[in-house]
Amino acid sequence: MRLNIALALGCILALPASAWIEAPPSMDQATANLAKTGPIENLELWQLAEGIENGALNSEAITAAYLARIAAVDDSGPTLNAVIATLPDAVDQARAMDAELRTGKYRGPMHGIPILVKDNVEVAGPIATTAGSLALAGNITNRDAPLIARLREAGAVILGKTNLSEWANIRSDNSTSGWSAVGGLTRNPHALDRNSCGSSSGSGAAAAAGLAAAAIGTETDGSITCPAGVSGVVGFKPTVGLVSRRFVVPISHSQDTAGPMTRSVRDAAIMLTAMAGSDPQDPATAEADRWRGNYAAGLSVDGLKTMRIGVLRAPNADAALFDAAMAKLKDGGAEIIMLDGSKIDRQKIGQGEFKVLLTELKADLASYLQGLPDGLVPHKTLADIMAFNTANADRELQYFGQDTFEAAEKEKGLDDPAYLEALATSRSLATNALNQLFANNKADVIIAQTNGPAWVSTLGKGDAFAGPSASQLPAVAGFPHLTVPMGLSSGLPVGLSFIGPKWHDHMVLKAGFAYEQLSKARVTPTFPATLESK
Repeated sequence: MRLNIALALGCILALPASAWIEAPPSMDQATANLAKTGPIENLELWQLAEGIENGALNSEAITAAYLARIAAVDDSGPTLNAVIATLPDAVDQARAMDAELRTGKYRGPMHGIPILVKDNVEVAGPIATTAGSLALAGNITNRDAPLIARLREAGAVILGKTNLSEWANIRSDNSTSGWSAVGGLTRNPHALDRNSCGSSSGSGAAAAAGLAAAAIGTETDGSITCPAGVSGVVGFKPTVGLVSRRFVVPISHSQDTAGPMTRSVRDAAIMLTAMAGSDPQDPATAEADRWRGNYAAGLSVDGLKTMRIGVLRAPNADAALFDAAMAKLKDGGAEIIMLDGSKIDRQKIGQGEFKVLLTELKADLASYLQGLPDGLVPHKTLADIMAFNTANADRELQYFGQDTFEAAEKEKGLDDPAYLEALATSRSLATNALNQLFANNKADVIIAQTNGPAWVSTLGKGDAFAGPSASQLPAVAGFPHLTVPMGLSSGLPVGLSFIGPKWHDHMVLKAGFAYEQLSKARVTPTFPATLESK
């Protein structure tokens, strides 16, 4: 049973706001109160926020606890390699948030909450943003991506940067997910010899292992939902354009987005509320302010009672687990409609998508590199990055090559008719397929199995994906996609996906929250060396 901080701390939380804002707990008292709630890794973001708001906890004690957890689990012990670096001013950030409380200023549920950030998202401070590549080792821009600036404005403490599949897993078709030259191989906390999927590998593993209250991931196609699924946590890919992508190392302006990776749907909703919003310098976000809102409002265990849930059942899904999930949805009052996805031309969508990603990678990466502050990174194009990799092959290319980079370098640019046709075709096919499924069946959301169980990591031999993947259609269409733990398949976590129409992010979160409360399927990792050692 997860411990409710309000029940654990009893009368301390009954103090009126005016009493505790003037006299928040000392570090010693906050640390003692935190210890009463149980291990930090068992607490969800909203519980910590409740403790801060009501005066039982402070940010400094929470931040110190997570730094100790990182040292014990990521740097030693199981040695997950989920965290590349922690920010040296993390405790100072926390103290600043506590100082604000003494003046009576409370920013909301992110106030003083420590989070980790995938290392392709820029964060101000002395830590480079590398995308896992040694080519960006000097990329200390000392600027916050707009999504980070929004989180700081909401009160978040930026704890550090997480490992990822190098270049967000687009360097080679033969890559090993979770490996980067900067961070090494991220291990799955549910079985250390298993893969953590990609590309937000470190963020998924860190969220599962309780190394921070939450983490930020990014996705082009599956890079939030797959790592969340295999690590047994919640991952949310918002509607593309709800969250700014500026100062994030890019792959594709058509499909890239950042999103929260957390231990609960409520936590993801709180995070998204802070992250979402228009950015004048990211045209895709022009409508974000119109659609953004309080995504944590209205979450209820009864949220399924008025919903029609469309079901896309993959032939290689875990039948027993998926049937059990559908039963929970029915128990919650949802009407279940079986969908026929057999006529969706996934092969044509995939071919077009790949052409789009190659073309946009070449153009968008060059734009990013050329927009960096002077003197940080000498590389200005994809060709420059490839040349660096070749010159440093002993460190960069020892396990797999850069064949996808090489294919991207051959692309002709964003005005190439072949690219424009691939973009129009893949996007229209994916968008129309989903919209027709929603409209023809009057479905509010669509569910599918997110992923298969994690495979054994084999550096130099690529990935051995097994089981279904639900990511492609919402990724290409730019629609919201949430994964929630569904249980264990072959002893390892898999997720249940909730996919909604464009801008219907709140409805997707409502459905996922209700299912989560009914299923209680998240499993706490125990870091066995292999499944056999459990």
